[in-house]
Amino acid sequence: MSYGGRQQDLDYARIAKLGFFAGVAMFVIGAVGEVIGRTMTAGMPAAADQLFIGLEAVGVLVGLLVPLVFGIVLPLVE
Repeated sequence: MSYGGRQQDLDYARIAKLGFFAGVAMFVIGAVGEVIGRTMTAGMPAAADQLFIGLEAVGVLVGLLVPLVFGIVLPLVE
């Protein structure tokens, strides 16, 4: 058994695209949830508000970092 080579080939372009769209989806869910929560209900619970704000922040980070890492850095390192 040889462990010197790679065990699997990753499709970096596909991972970068899916990661970007996952980040966009998280951001949109957070933004829409916050808008609907504030307009449809008299008072949104603090936990739900924090969840939607967190989704927006994590969505932006994922949407920016995953394409950078899987689209630029890892293909150059390999």
